[in-house]
Amino acid sequence: MMTLRNQSLIVVKLNLKREETWRYEGRLMKNDEQGALVEAFFNREDLPFHAITLKQNDRFVERYFFNRWYNIFEIHDRETDQLKGWYCNVTQPAEFSPGKIAYVDLALDLLVYPNREYLILDEEEFADLHLDP
Repeated sequence: MMTLRNQSLIVVKLNLKREETWRYEGRLMKNDEQGALVEAFFNREDLPFHAITLKQNDRFVERYFFNRWYNIFEIHDRETDQLKGWYCNVTQPAEFSPGKIAYVDLALDLLVYPNREYLILDEEEFADLHLDP
């Protein structure tokens, strides 16, 4: 497999109805037989979020997979690059096309802090999806 680097791409988050809920630009850092590693920057206003603040332009290193039902975002502070934590989305396997990665978000999330404490998020929203096992 040819490894691509520094390729610009778009990341698209979809809901279960495949409606776009968020879109942002990223840069492909690496691709391999498992999926892709992307660098992106938080493109919303500063947002307090479960004992951390997601700041506009915080750096995210995001791992997407061809055949796994999750993705993982490593979150770094925009000014110091200090690790803020990891955000894990339960998703359908990512869909890769030239210049684009899309994923269907299944609501359930896990936020892991650098000290390894964690929060499970959106369990009720996940249950309300009534997914087929």
